[in-house]
Amino acid sequence: METIYRIFLVFMAGYLFLRVTGKKAVSQMHTFDLLYIFILTNIISSPVEVDHLGKALIYAIITVILYKIFIRLSLHNKLRWILYENPTVLIHNGDIDRKGLKKARMPMNELLSHLRVKGYTDIRTIAIAVLEETGDISVIPKSKYRPVEPNDLNLNVKKEYIPIPLIMDGQVVYHNLKYLQLDYGWIMKELEKAAEKIENITLATFLENGKLFIDNNAVESHKGDPYYYKPGRNN
Repeated sequence: METIYRIFLVFMAGYLFLRVTGKKAVSQMHTFDLLYIFILTNIISSPVEVDHLGKALIYAIITVILYKIFIRLSLHNKLRWILYENPTVLIHNGDIDRKGLKKARMPMNELLSHLRVKGYTDIRTIAIAVLEETGDISVIPKSKYRPVEPNDLNLNVKKEYIPIPLIMDGQVVYHNLKYLQLDYGWIMKELEKAAEKIENITLATFLENGKLFIDNNAVESHKGDPYYYKPGRNN
């Protein structure tokens, strides 16, 4: 029982420390971000086996504070260049930068793989490709190869509307209902019109026209239709 209590306490402490740290440390890790995660993981996991829970939590709090100080310091331009690695150019104006590849220790096949993931198959179409300090590769195509935008054609487009989820996995998203100044009764009326039960709904969203789009658990069969082919044996 004591072991379960320790594991639960360590898990909750780690969760709270990462929440205090912020999303950046989890999603966009730099060198010292990774170091911070490794140290924090080691500190908060040690009490599971060793009887030093209090000390471990104190060390973890100190580690979080130091990390937050480093984040603050990184906002200053002079210190930023010390704390963070510089971006590395891999392709420039359609030419592969061999020095950049060597510095990044990236073989050619890996570079081509990253480019394919981004949707690029010909390096001649690329203005610049950069290995960012977070480890991601950003690719900017040459102007004549980039997708056409409405502004290029002097077109006026309407404002983008994001459908608002009101039901997810059979559960009502009440804060979105409140935001739209709607109530539970409105949803039930819409479901009654569509002859749907709330527990069968995977996703229901509020559309721009004020209607409710419903995606239920039922899957329409398109057996034998080549346009609806799905890879795998269960097609």
